[in-house]
Amino acid sequence: MALSIGIVGLPNVGKSTLFNALTKKQVDAANYPFCTIEPNIGIVKVPDERVDQLSAMSHSAKTIYTTMEFVDIAGLVKGAHEGEGLGNQFLAHIRACDAICQVVRNFQDDNIVHVDGRINPESDQAIINLELIYADLATVNKRLDKVGREAKSGHKTAIQQTAILTKLRDYLDNGHSLRQFDFTADEQALIKELNLLTSKPIIYVINSSQPETEQLPAWDGAVLPLNAKLEADIAALPENEQAEYIQELGLNQSGLNKLIAQAYQLLNLVTFLTTGADETRAWTVIKNTPAPLAAGVIHTDFIKGFVRAEVINWQDLLRAGSEVKAKELGLLRLEGKDYLIKDGDVCNFLINN
Repeated sequence: MALSIGIVGLPNVGKSTLFNALTKKQVDAANYPFCTIEPNIGIVKVPDERVDQLSAMSHSAKTIYTTMEFVDIAGLVKGAHEGEGLGNQFLAHIRACDAICQVVRNFQDDNIVHVDGRINPESDQAIINLELIYADLATVNKRLDKVGREAKSGHKTAIQQTAILTKLRDYLDNGHSLRQFDFTADEQALIKELNLLTSKPIIYVINSSQPETEQLPAWDGAVLPLNAKLEADIAALPENEQAEYIQELGLNQSGLNKLIAQAYQLLNLVTFLTTGADETRAWTVIKNTPAPLAAGVIHTDFIKGFVRAEVINWQDLLRAGSEVKAKELGLLRLEGKDYLIKDGDVCNFLINN
C-alpha cells in the first residue's frame, strides 16, 4: 500500500532536516523560504523486530520490510490559501497525502532565521492550521455554490449536500479543524469526496533541542517531541552503529522510529507476515481487512482464488521454532473468508488456481 505522510510547517522549522533523517536522501535544506518547491518523496522502511526474528528463524534468503512514503512539502506561510508564497501549489501537494506531519519549531539558532523572527510553537501551529482551514473553507464554499443552485430546482441529493456543506462551512468558519468534527456517515462520505485537508489525521513533531523536557500541548492530533538535527546525525551513522549511539544517549529507540510507528498507527494500519526459506516479508493492510483482501495485497489473483488461510501469531511461531513444529503442536489455525487479519499474524494463504 503506497500510503504517504506530508511533512509541512513554516519555513526553517526543520522539515527538510527531518525528511533527510527519515530517508537519508539529501534535499536542499538551505536557510531561506521556498528553497524546496517541488515536493521531495522518500520511501522509508518501517522498523519491525518481528521481521528480523522470523527471518533468522527461517534462515530466509531475503528480509523485506513494509514501507511508508514521506513527502517533504515546501514551507507554508501566512496567506498560503490565497496563493502567498506559492501556497496554492503547496496545498495541492498536501491534498495528495493520506496524513500530515506538521513540524513545529521550538529551538533557538541565530544562524537559522525564523520567518516571523521569533520562536513561538503555539503561534506556528495555529498559522499552519488556519491556512488549512481557509483552504477547506474555499473548497466547501465552491461546492456549496454549485449544489446550492441545484438544490433550488428540488434536486434531492443537492438539498442533502447543501445542509451538510452549510454545517461544515459554519464549523470551519469558527476556526475548527474537521479532525474535531463529530460527523455522521453521510457527512464523512462527503468530507472524503472533497478530500478536505483538516480531516486528514495529523502528527505534530515539536523540533526541540531538548525534546525530553517538552511539555506536550493539547492539540488536535498526536504530539511527538524530537531533535531533528540529532536524528539526522544518528541516521548518518552506519546502521550497525546507530543502536549503540542511541543507547549511549540514554534512549530506548530513535525519535524517527517513534515517528514512523506513530504514523503507522495514525493511518490505522496493521502488519501481517509471511516467512520461509526464500524470504520473510511484512505486508501492510488497513485494520480489520478480511483475509481474502489481505491475500490480494500479495497478488490480486489471490482474492478470487482464496480458499482459506493458515494463521499463527508471530510469537507462537517463534516459540515453536518452525512451522512444522507449530503444526505438530496444533498452533496453526485454519481461517476462512470472514477472518479479519490481526497485527502480527503470520499467514499462509491457500489459493485455488
